[in-house]
Amino acid sequence: MAKRQAGVSVQRELLDEQRLEDVTQRLEYNDRHPPLTERLKHHLRCSVVGLKRKVVGCLPVLYWLPRYSIWDYGMPDIVSGISVGIMHLPQGMAYALLASLPPVYGLYTSLYPALVYFFFGTSRHISIGTFTVLSIMVGSVTEGLAPDGLRDLATASNDSAAGYEVMARDMYKVQVAAATTVLAGLIQVVLGLVQFGFVGTYLSEPVVRAYTSAAAAHAVVAQLKYLFGVSPNRFSGPLALIYTLVDVCSLLPETHLPTLLVSAVAMVILIIAKELNAAYRHKLPVPVPVELITIVAATLISSYAELSSYKVTVVGEIPCGLSPPSVPNLSIFGEVIGDAFAIAIVGYAIAISLGKTFALKHGYKVDSNQELVALGLSNAVGGFFQCFAVCPSMSRSLVQESTGGKTQMAGVSSAVIVLVTVLKLGPLFQELPKAVLAAIVIVNLKGMFKQYYDMVTLWRSNKIDLLVWMVTWVSTLLLNLDMGLGASVAFALLTVIFRTQRPRYSVLGHVPGTELYVDMETHRGVREVPGITIFRSSATVYFANAELYLEALEEKSGLDIGKMITYKRRQEAKQKRREKRARRRARRQAKKRQQAIRAASQRREVFSVEEEAACWKEGQGKAETAPPLGEELCLRPRENSTVFVMPDSPNQCSWVYLKGIDQHSDTQESTMQDGDTATLDGDTATLDGDTITLDGDTTTLDSCSMERVSLGSLGKWTWDIHSIILDLSTTNFIDTVTIKLLRNIVHDFGEIDIDVYIAGCQATVVEELEQGGFFSDSMTKGRLFATVHDAVLYCQNSRGYTSHGSYDYTLVS
Repeated sequence: MAKRQAGVSVQRELLDEQRLEDVTQRLEYNDRHPPLTERLKHHLRCSVVGLKRKVVGCLPVLYWLPRYSIWDYGMPDIVSGISVGIMHLPQGMAYALLASLPPVYGLYTSLYPALVYFFFGTSRHISIGTFTVLSIMVGSVTEGLAPDGLRDLATASNDSAAGYEVMARDMYKVQVAAATTVLAGLIQVVLGLVQFGFVGTYLSEPVVRAYTSAAAAHAVVAQLKYLFGVSPNRFSGPLALIYTLVDVCSLLPETHLPTLLVSAVAMVILIIAKELNAAYRHKLPVPVPVELITIVAATLISSYAELSSYKVTVVGEIPCGLSPPSVPNLSIFGEVIGDAFAIAIVGYAIAISLGKTFALKHGYKVDSNQELVALGLSNAVGGFFQCFAVCPSMSRSLVQESTGGKTQMAGVSSAVIVLVTVLKLGPLFQELPKAVLAAIVIVNLKGMFKQYYDMVTLWRSNKIDLLVWMVTWVSTLLLNLDMGLGASVAFALLTVIFRTQRPRYSVLGHVPGTELYVDMETHRGVREVPGITIFRSSATVYFANAELYLEALEEKSGLDIGKMITYKRRQEAKQKRREKRARRRARRQAKKRQQAIRAASQRREVFSVEEEAACWKEGQGKAETAPPLGEELCLRPRENSTVFVMPDSPNQCSWVYLKGIDQHSDTQESTMQDGDTATLDGDTATLDGDTITLDGDTTTLDSCSMERVSLGSLGKWTWDIHSIILDLSTTNFIDTVTIKLLRNIVHDFGEIDIDVYIAGCQATVVEELEQGGFFSDSMTKGRLFATVHDAVLYCQNSRGYTSHGSYDYTLVS
C-alpha cells in the first residue's frame, strides 16, 4: 500500500511539473505573440507624455523653435536665406520653362512649399523648391495632356486670336501641373503615414544617377527650341525625345539668329563666371550670384535694345501679387496617377538622400517617414496655389549649408526674398529673354553631365551596377521619364534576384587556435575538420535558389545523394524480391516434405541407411539427383537420393530430413532469375545470403532486415564524412520551400548515415522553422547550435573523436 501511494505521489509530481512547463511555455508564447485585442489596446493607449511625443513628431517645429537662439543662429540663417533666395529667382523662372509653364509659376513654387516644410520638415539644411528632374517630369505630363494644334507664342505676338489660344493652353497646363502635384503630394503623405519611408531605398545610387543623367538630356532637348528660336512639334510617349530631336534638327535652317546670339553670349558669360566662382570659392565668404546678375543684365539690355522688336521671345507679362488658392481639376487625376506616383518616389529619394547626407555631416537625425509627410504636404498645399512638384536642390542646399545656415529658418528667409520679388519686382523681368533662362538651365546641368564618368568608375568596380546604370539611362531616354523609371527599378530588382539565385557557396575550414571558420578556397592556413563538412551560402536560401543550394551541397560534399539513394532503394527492392522468392520456395519445400511424410507414414515402411547407401553405390554411384518431394516415394538410387530414418521411439512418428539435392524440382525455375542460386546441403539452404533451416515439419527463414540497409555495406561508394553542418547565419527568413528542402536534406543524408546539424540561425528563423513543422523525432532542436564552433565540438564529442592522425584540432572549447 505504501509503495502504491509513493507511486501515485511520484506520478502527481511529474504531472504537476508537466503542467507547470506547459503553462510556462504558454505564457512565453503569449508574451511573444499577444492577442490582437491586447495589441490594439497597446497601440491605442494614450498618455500625456505619449500625446506630447506624437504631436512633436508630427510638428517638429514645436521641438526646435522654442530652443532657437537668435544670437547663435539668427544672423547665419538670415545671410544663408538671402543667398538661397537670390538663387531661387533665376532657377524658379528657368525651371518653369522645363515644366512648360509661365515663369511666374516657378516663383510661386519657390515660395509656398518652403513655408510648409518649415513646420513639418526635420532636415536643417536642404532647400525645398524647383528642381531640374521634377520640372522635366512635370513638363512631360503637361505637354502630353495639352491640347494639340495650338500655335506657339512666337506666332501669337501679331495675332490676338492665337494669343488667346496660347493663354488657354497655358492655363490648362497650369491645371494639369497643379493636379499632378497635389496627387503626388497625397501619395507621399499616405506613404509616410503608413511608415513606408523605406520605399526610397529601392532607388539605388546607380539608378538615381543614371536617371538624373538621362533627365538632363531631356532638359537639354526641351531647351533647344528656346536656344535656336524654332517651334518644333510636341511629342509624348516612348521615343518622344528622339522624335523631338529629329524635328529640331530639321528646323535648324530656320534658326533665329538674334535668339541664337543671345543664347551663346549668355552661356559663355555663365560658364566663365561659374568657373571663376568655383576657383575662388574658398576665398569668397558668399558665392557670387552669377545667375541673378546675368538675369538683371539681360533684362536691362533687352529693355533698352528692344530685343522683342527683333522677334526675340521674352518672358512677357508677370502678374504682380499672389494668386488665390483653387481646387485642382479632379478629373485629371485618373490620367496622371502613374506620373504622380513616379514624381512622388523620385522626389522623396532625392530629398532623403540629401537630408541624410547633411544630417550625418552635422550630427543630427532625419526621420525618413516624417520627411515623406513633410514633402507630401509641401506638394499638396503648393498644388492648391498653382505650384508644380518640388524637392530639394543640390546646388541651393550646398549654398545654404556653406553660407552658415543652421536651421529651417534659413528657408523662411529665402521665401521672404521670393515673396518680395513676386509682390513688387515681378514686372521688372517682363523683358527677360527666354533664351537666357534656357542658357541658365543648360549651364546648371553641368554637374549632371559629369555623372557620365560613372561608367568608367563602375566598369572598374562593379559590372552589374554598370549594367544597371546603362539600362536605366537607355530606358529613361527611350521610354520617357515615367516609364523609364519603372523599367529601371524593375531591372534593378531583377539583378538582386539574379544575385541571390547565384550566390557563392563555400566549404568552411577551421582557423587553428581560434573559433573562426572561413572559406577554404579564399583563405590560406585554413584546415578542414576531418569527417565534418561545414557548408555556407552567401545569400538567403529561399524558393528561387533552393534547388541550387542542394546541388551545391552535393557538389561541395562530393556525394551524389540522388544516385546513392536510388541505388540503395533498388538494391533493397531486389533483396526483398529475393526474400519473397526464398519464402515461397521454403513453403513449397515444406509442403512437399509434409506430403512425403504423410505418404511414408501411410505405408509404414522402414528404410535402412546402410542398405540404401549400398544401392546408391551399385546403381548410381555418385549420382545425387532426385525427383521433387511429394511424388511417389521410391528410394531407387537413380530416381531419388533422399534418405529418411524412422526413429526407434514408437511414440515419435515424424520424419527427419537428412540429406539431399533436388535438381529436377520446380524450384530450379527461380535460380535463373537475378543470378540467384539454390543449394541444399545438410540441414541448410543458402539463397543469396539467406538461410533456410528445415527441421522436422517446421521452416525458419533468417534474413537481414529490409527496413534499413546500410549503403556502405553494398560496397559501391565509400566516404569519410560523418556530419554536415549547415551555416545559416546569412539567412534572415525561411519560406515553406526552404523548410521542405532542409527536411529532405536531413532525411536523404540520414539514409547514408550522415548526421545534419544547423548553426547560426537567428531567433526569427528558428520560430519560422518551428511554425513550419520542421522539427521532428529525427531532427530535434538539439541539432541547432548558436555557432559553427559549438556544432563542431558536439560532432566530435558525439563521434568520440579527439584527434585524427597528424591533424591538430586546436579547438577552443
